[in-house]
Amino acid sequence: MKLSTSHLGETFSFDSLKTLFAKANEEKSGDYLAGIGAESAQERMAAKTVLSQITLQDIRENPLLSESEDEVSKIIENDINEPIYQSIQHWTVAELREYVLSNEVIGEDLKRVSRGLTSEMIAAVAKLMSNLDLIFAANKLEVVTKCNISIGQKGTLASRLQPNHPTDDIEGMLASLREGLSFGAGDAVIGINPVEESVESVKRMLHASHEFIEEWNIPTQNCVLAHVTAQMKAIQQGAPADMIFQSIAGTETANSSFGIDANILHEANELAKVKGMGTGPQRLYFETGQGSELSAEAHHDIDQMTLEARNYGFARHYDPFIVNTVVGFIGPEYLYNNKQVLRAGLEDHFMGKMHLLPMGVDICYTNHTKANQNDMEDLGVLLTTADVNFIIATPMGDDCMLNYQSMSYHDIATLRQTFRKRPSPQFEKWLENMGIMENGMLTTKAGDPTIFQI
Repeated sequence: MKLSTSHLGETFSFDSLKTLFAKANEEKSGDYLAGIGAESAQERMAAKTVLSQITLQDIRENPLLSESEDEVSKIIENDINEPIYQSIQHWTVAELREYVLSNEVIGEDLKRVSRGLTSEMIAAVAKLMSNLDLIFAANKLEVVTKCNISIGQKGTLASRLQPNHPTDDIEGMLASLREGLSFGAGDAVIGINPVEESVESVKRMLHASHEFIEEWNIPTQNCVLAHVTAQMKAIQQGAPADMIFQSIAGTETANSSFGIDANILHEANELAKVKGMGTGPQRLYFETGQGSELSAEAHHDIDQMTLEARNYGFARHYDPFIVNTVVGFIGPEYLYNNKQVLRAGLEDHFMGKMHLLPMGVDICYTNHTKANQNDMEDLGVLLTTADVNFIIATPMGDDCMLNYQSMSYHDIATLRQTFRKRPSPQFEKWLENMGIMENGMLTTKAGDPTIFQI
């Protein structure tokens, strides 16, 4: 395995695959915080050149984090389809890139090949792709999943309605929920981040959202995004949850800092099957984001983009209903400005889709990041072009509980109309019955939450 090259008389050598992967990344503040980023544009290009000639076999036989050290590595390794891997093991990363982008290769071809790829292989090819490459390739992949309803069909754009409230006030949450529904948001999930993660608080939120969904016969799913163990206790005590949520990371030690491991997620999935309200077959919801492993001091000197890919390899094992990256939420220490947030959003979406995950994105930023709402709308346009499964939306793009900026309820409708996208079929029919939507466009009733008054 050759780990050096020369450019304009200067030789660039990399002491390991781990170093090569980090140096080949597009610029990210998190990689510099970790002390592993490329020191110059020339070194970055040299790393990409060397990486392009590495074979998939080289990557598998030289793990960045061995399965004996880390359960995430073990799960990714054990889930590989061996016959498919054997058929492509001698491809270089450059050859994999050419295959992914070929006009002759359709989504079904990519789905087959993806089963023979480790997360590190998927990260490697993404490092050699431009933003347009990431959009073009992701757009080939249709990933449809079902909890109570199906989402992800070609031509659709779903959304998570996020009616958070700064004091977990039920009436305040419901007011936001009514507004979001009146703009046509909420087919992926009505997902509430609680301030207080106690079991009693989770139960109150689940009961309130479930009763509202039942009262108005809304074809969607509910979820309260507390720690998985609090949700499990709430469900065991009779709370009506359609699915179970958990934030995950790309290393065992980072997951441990979240208070989870593979066994807990397995138990959650089994509990959702026997006591959850979702009809399935998918009943889990995962959230990720570049930089979480570094933030937890559990990154093992691996770059944040590759670790993000490992999130998706871990998530793939559990066949979730939805997965989203909260790109930009973690702050400028990891994604410094609009350019880095945009790049990471496209990388995460492509890498998730290549793991055959139903990828959504929370297109967001914190107020100390060099970005603004126009930048988020730009990324919303690019991700809709890339056929993202769903986007998260908050009232006026401002989450008053988590204190960050995201997309607005009405942004979802604007993206759908601009790109001729529709809500998920069952949800669109409900919107039409409510008089909120007609022929794929919002009606004059849109944005009026009083339509939910009896």
